[in-house]
Amino acid sequence: MVRAADSGTRIPERVAGRLTGRAAGRFKQPLPPLAVTVPTGPTAPTGRPAPGGRLYVIDGIRLLAALMVAVHHYAGTYRADRPGNLIWDRPVSEIMPTAFRFASYGWIGVEIFFVISGFVICMSCWGRTPRQFFVSRVIRLYPAYWFAVLFTTAVLIAVPGVWERLRLREILLNLTMLQSGSAVPNVDGVYWTLWSELRFYLLFLVVVAMGLTYRRVVLFCCLWGAAAMLAPISHLPLLELVANPDGAWYFIAGLALYLMHRFGQDLLLWGILAMAWLMGQLELGNRIERIEHVSGWRGSVLIYTVFLLFMVAVALGHTDRVRWKWLVTAGAMTYPLYLIHYAAGTALINRLHGTMDARLLVAAIITGFMVLSYLIHRCVERPLSRLLKKGLNTSFARMRNAGNGA
Repeated sequence: MVRAADSGTRIPERVAGRLTGRAAGRFKQPLPPLAVTVPTGPTAPTGRPAPGGRLYVIDGIRLLAALMVAVHHYAGTYRADRPGNLIWDRPVSEIMPTAFRFASYGWIGVEIFFVISGFVICMSCWGRTPRQFFVSRVIRLYPAYWFAVLFTTAVLIAVPGVWERLRLREILLNLTMLQSGSAVPNVDGVYWTLWSELRFYLLFLVVVAMGLTYRRVVLFCCLWGAAAMLAPISHLPLLELVANPDGAWYFIAGLALYLMHRFGQDLLLWGILAMAWLMGQLELGNRIERIEHVSGWRGSVLIYTVFLLFMVAVALGHTDRVRWKWLVTAGAMTYPLYLIHYAAGTALINRLHGTMDARLLVAAIITGFMVLSYLIHRCVERPLSRLLKKGLNTSFARMRNAGNGA
């Protein structure tokens, strides 16, 4: 008889034998449905952290995705390829045709972000309370975002002519990150993805409050997937708002990949991932037809498929040996770079596109924003996150003590 890793339950040798060898070394925690009955109370232990510690490769993928999006916005969008456009003044495909062909697919970096978000959020909040989850999201999202809103507004005031500047009350509402819920425009168009992220966090908070387990996350994936599938034909705006059919399946793919990483692969998780791929390829095609117009469905699906297969390799531990410390810094720069690059960068291109080679200009602007992103991380995110964390923890402690006193 063998003792289960997290509950003290004894498991027959013949069941434990399935997890010997290489699989047992990688996945310390046996799958709950196969071997143990996992406690289901909100305070019950939900297992040890996944083996292998920090996944450095994911930090690198995040930066690569951010660079894909930036290059796309500068040299691969339908907007930038129209005659007389306000960014380059003529079609970018005429200015740098080879770069345009590759950059036209860079928008898939957003879908890559969503998959990684599902993976990382599930990993980072496993075993945390709703309060800890809330605090971690606030200190991660808001400091760099506040700076980005103010920075972009300042650039658009200094370099007008490309983007319409919002009214002061709309800029102030943007600081909440909830402007999409009030039908207020974004200071920068890339903020639309944050609205998808926030809805994912709100839904997943329910599972965090119940206590994360393998079964509950799988059930969440199935229920959310069903809601996302039915939302477009339901004609119920509230269901569409909550289910987020445009982004749900990418987050679900990330959740399934993390469960593979933590518990090992099984047919159910492969089924969820396959369904996420099938629904995702449809959404890729829909986005090309509605928004992008410059890339092909086959190429987009190929890039997305290669990325998912690489994430499977990450989930199954095949990249665990990659431990380059610089990737941590690269990952930290990703969020600020994403927030500040678009509106400010295209406004700068409008002013500078006749002063140097177009490819050199794009490289110079991206390099400059990467340096600025590093400074934002070091000088804004770090100190402000510490202050916010201290203040929020104090506030929650005060609330708890007041409740006890009452």
